[in-house]
Parts: sequence; C-alpha cells; structure tokens
Amino acid sequence: MDTIRMLSTLGLMGAMRSMSSACEAATGVRIDVDYAPTMALLQRLREGEAADVVILTREGLDEVIAEGRVAAESAVDLARSYVGIAVRAGDAHPDIATETALRKALLASRAVAYSRLGASGIYFAQLIERLGIADEINARAVIVQQGFTAERLVSGEADLAVQQISELKQVARIEVIGSIPRELQTPALFSAGRMVAARNAAGADRLLRYLASSEVAPALRASGLEP
Repeated sequence: MDTIRMLSTLGLMGAMRSMSSACEAATGVRIDVDYAPTMALLQRLREGEAADVVILTREGLDEVIAEGRVAAESAVDLARSYVGIAVRAGDAHPDIATETALRKALLASRAVAYSRLGASGIYFAQLIERLGIADEINARAVIVQQGFTAERLVSGEADLAVQQISELKQVARIEVIGSIPRELQTPALFSAGRMVAARNAAGADRLLRYLASSEVAPALRASGLEP
C-alpha cells in the first residue's frame, strides 16, 4: 500500500484517528501523519520539511499556497471549529453563556490554560484584551507552547482550559463546558491541500477527495467539528 506523509493541525487529530481505517480502505493509501499547531507546521514547512498533504487553518493554507508550497487547485475546506472551555471531570461548570458570564468565570478562575501557537490561543489572547482582563488572566495563566491545554486540568495546574473543542475532546478525565459565545468568535476553518513537491501526488489527490466527501461528516461531528 502506498504511503502518504501528512502534516495536520491538532484540531483534526480526533477525526483522523477515528476514521483512519476507513480512510485507508477508501483511498488505498496508508497515512503517516504528524500533528502540531498550525503556526508550528508553517515554520516546519518553511524550513523545508517534506510532506504530501497538509491540513492547516485556511489562513495558514493560503499563506503556503502564496509561497508556492501547496498547489492552489488542490485546496479543499474540511470543517469549521469553535473555541471552547473545559474543566476537570467532576468540577463545577461555570456559566459562560454570555459575554458578562464568561468574563466573570475567567476572572474567578485560579488559572486558565491556553495555547501560544494554535489558532485558539491567538484568538483567546485577543479576546481577553477586548474584554479588558488580559493583565489579570495572564498574570496567572498557564501558557502551553504545543499540545493539549486540557492536560493542565488533569495535572491540577489550571482549572479552566481554552482550545478548539475538537482538541479539548482528545483529553480524558475532563469535561467540555461548551463553546465561548458564538457572537464573540469567528470559527476557525480547517483546510487541506497537496504539496507542490509531493512524492505521491496521485495518492494525495485521492486522499483529499475522500476528506472533502460527505462520508467523513459523522467522524468530523463526533470529534467536535462542523463539516
């Protein structure tokens, strides 16, 4: 079986893992995938790392298309993702349904864990600035360079974790409260494309067609994404 080398944003990890067998059966390619935040993947691509397919935020994909690294005609949009908040399993769920309630919950927390390199962390840093609470939150925040912020709930370092809902759901022994109010966020759009220098262009194109098909919608929804 052919092998496809894929670099994917963390937001698609749950969906890709759950449908890996079906994906390989449908496309005839084995997927060798490495997961990291979009900003980290962009840096690795610019340093010359090889891949056949990449899944990034749409903004990130557009950047590497403009740089001539990804074939523009191959780009497909896969899913939308919203930023959510989680607590350790069994802990109380603070009200985050409105801007006022969210602000109160964040200020009342002992420590908030959020990512520095992921789309969710960049968004959250801007959000707390808009809410006028950045200094208070950052004074006791747990900043995660890469990986899953909800792991800091399990370790006891934080009592709230902020990340894409699909990423929060990858951690055991936590509970997702819900999404930050929709009116306060624009969903991240995750998109895929074939590298111009792909070693297996035909296999990459088969994989991209499958990922853009309706067959993967249930796996996307189950992982916390909107197809």
